[in-house]
Amino acid sequence: MDSQSLYDELKEMDTRLSDTAANFSHLHEALIELMEKNAELEIENQHLRERVTEITNKVGQNSPQLSKSRKNLEKLYNEGFHVCNEYYGKRRENDEDCIFCTDIIYGRRD
Repeated sequence: MDSQSLYDELKEMDTRLSDTAANFSHLHEALIELMEKNAELEIENQHLRERVTEITNKVGQNSPQLSKSRKNLEKLYNEGFHVCNEYYGKRRENDEDCIFCTDIIYGRRD
């Protein structure tokens, strides 16, 4: 192998390495953005869960008696199923609270 072909091969390898490094840098920045967004969403989700629990507790205290149909909905909800119009009959993931379901069960109907 002569020095010219060795130089050309080394130059080509340097170009590929630079492209790979730039691609890695781009992926790294995208990963950082996703991790930051994920952290923000986890915090927001926790705040919303706390708010749903607070509302559920408050509504539960203000509502002395539920009708028979609402008690049935409450039973289904406590067994882990949605009772809201949007997701009726679907299983709640990880028994997460659903503000729509709690509104249907405990909400005021005037």
